[in-house]
Amino acid sequence: MAAMVLHHLFILSSCNAADRNSTTPSAVPVLNASGERKNVLLICVDDLRPELKCFGADYIHSPNIDALAKVGTRFRRHYVQAPTCGASRYALLTGRYGPSSNGALFSRAAKIEKGASDVAPSMPAWLKQHGYTTVSVGKVSHHPGGRGGADWNDTAKPEMPLSWDRHLMPCGPWQHPRGAMHGLANGEIRINSGKMDVFQSHAGDDESYPDGLILNQAKTELKQLSADDSKPFFLAVGFIRPHLPFGAPAKYMQPYRDTSLPAIENPGKPSGTTTWHRSGEFMKYNRWDRNPNDDAEFAIKCRQHYAACVTYADEMVGQLMAELKTSGQADNTIVILWGDHGWHLGEHSIWGKHALFEESLHSPLIVCAPQASQSGQAVDQIVETLDVFPTVCELCNVPAAKTMQGESLVALLNGDAKATTHQSAVSYSKATTIRTNRYRLIQHAKGHIELYDHHSDAKETVNIADQSPDVVAALQKQLKQRLADRD
Repeated sequence: MAAMVLHHLFILSSCNAADRNSTTPSAVPVLNASGERKNVLLICVDDLRPELKCFGADYIHSPNIDALAKVGTRFRRHYVQAPTCGASRYALLTGRYGPSSNGALFSRAAKIEKGASDVAPSMPAWLKQHGYTTVSVGKVSHHPGGRGGADWNDTAKPEMPLSWDRHLMPCGPWQHPRGAMHGLANGEIRINSGKMDVFQSHAGDDESYPDGLILNQAKTELKQLSADDSKPFFLAVGFIRPHLPFGAPAKYMQPYRDTSLPAIENPGKPSGTTTWHRSGEFMKYNRWDRNPNDDAEFAIKCRQHYAACVTYADEMVGQLMAELKTSGQADNTIVILWGDHGWHLGEHSIWGKHALFEESLHSPLIVCAPQASQSGQAVDQIVETLDVFPTVCELCNVPAAKTMQGESLVALLNGDAKATTHQSAVSYSKATTIRTNRYRLIQHAKGHIELYDHHSDAKETVNIADQSPDVVAALQKQLKQRLADRD
């Protein structure tokens, strides 16, 4: 496939455009045309809790992600850097601790546009410089399709300059990426949140919601990339569900209509100073004047519809994996499935993310590498989203970028549980937090400290900071050191 120069070219609709900076030349040639360098398929799933059957949630119907876990490695203690989409994806795509806002990648893009020489390369840019074709479909960066502007389709405002050969978002009846991001069935766009239902189960096919279009475009790109054996590819595909509103084709609701859900753990509102919030993103939708915090029946319905969205996303993953197998590239492709953060379903009286409790920061990570010596294993060592970039570099035989702040997980993929130095994970939002095997410490800007002991039954419901000054001091020191070079 010949290199393409695509300036402001719309490929599918007004919301599909190639990166306007895609003419950056490859710095290092590929090894050869026979696939000595592995391809990479990165699958990003929005707002996905580690509530999958392969992670221990027996009531969730997730056969395709479970199948991926059986041939890969699932990291059961993976933590994101931020409980919000844009900042979490910044960490994934740059390998660095960054700003805590959803505009993190756009801020980075502004520095590049101004000619700053000290901006760390993104993962796709780095692979591109080392001979890869890089393609993004759906929500990989914060905006699906990676554009700014009022409708997120302004080609003059790329979210990730210098990164993608093609950065695509099929929108269909949703008209533009902003419409698709919060779209319900058959082109319904969020205009007034209060008039859009918080959940929906529509009797339509997969394409009646935006993820069906994302899947179809991803399959088309996979076919095109697989047909070119002169270069390896990095294909990133981002599915929107189970992000709000919880809309999915009705067939994916069927497994949950008569299923008994486990009780919500720690459903009470926390006392004292915490990062608890009023679940504003969730509460602004039409809820028929019902509140899941005091309406148990409604809470169950919300959880069922979230689960249906998970099963819908799982089906999208399954069809994408089937296309990879059909392409003949499965044995030469590293597959990574990553959830951009967790999501509270009533824990701590929160329905959403944006807090620094465990439920916001814990998400699934599965890595399936053909060259790994172990498969089907579960790793319980703490790892971070920052570790994905260096892991990809090592698996692809690409030198690690010096700017990366994580560490490769390849030794863990090969079964060496003591190979890495990771003992904690750091995250940030309204405050900063560090999670170790035993403790979570949260440090607020005005000095307040939360400390929770995960070896106790209370977990993150009883703040023991006042009773554990030595633990607090040690973790504060670690947290400060880890964030000393934060962007």
